[in-house]
Amino acid sequence: MSIPSTKTTATPTASDRASASALAELSPGTLREWVAEHEDLVVIDVRSAAEFESLHIHGSYNVPLPLLSEHADELAARLGSRVVLACQSGVRAEQARQKLAASGIGAAYVLTGGVPGYAAAGGGVVRGNGRWDLERQVRLAAGSLVLVGLAGGRFVSPKVRALAGVVGTGLTFSAVTNTCAMGRALSAMPWNRAAEEPTRESVILQLPVLPAEGAAAA
Repeated sequence: MSIPSTKTTATPTASDRASASALAELSPGTLREWVAEHEDLVVIDVRSAAEFESLHIHGSYNVPLPLLSEHADELAARLGSRVVLACQSGVRAEQARQKLAASGIGAAYVLTGGVPGYAAAGGGVVRGNGRWDLERQVRLAAGSLVLVGLAGGRFVSPKVRALAGVVGTGLTFSAVTNTCAMGRALSAMPWNRAAEEPTRESVILQLPVLPAEGAAAA
């Protein structure tokens, strides 16, 4: 199966950017085929270590998004052209793709449906202790704060109602910038910490290095 090109023009239009994003997506079914057919395939899971422990694709590498962002250039130098990025829903994986693209990896693909979608499609996964994924925790925290703001505004002081507005503003900013400050804050909580957190030495340097001739052939 040939790999679709993700090359864009120097001054992409909104339509160009949408097309490039679509071409950078990979379905769970196609990933299953690639796992069986291509030895040069590298699957990188950019979720937190705790989420990775709960459920991950067999043979994938855990490089949490903050770690990948910090070492994107070094990571890009070690990877070939057949790279698939996975997270819970695709949001963090797309952020990782953009980071790698800026570092010279123009053909990294985002797994549609994330790791749960791959598992639902019958892909090989490794399951551990069940934990709520980070995106679900963000929804719970945001919803709870809105409820507290509305209830506090009714029974305590109208000023407390401003909390709901702050949360709404934060969620809007998160959507516009494709970032999530609440998610980053929650990822640092004790219940979201794994027994061994990934580091540059433990993860990036253990990634397979594709030989130059292999990378060119891919």
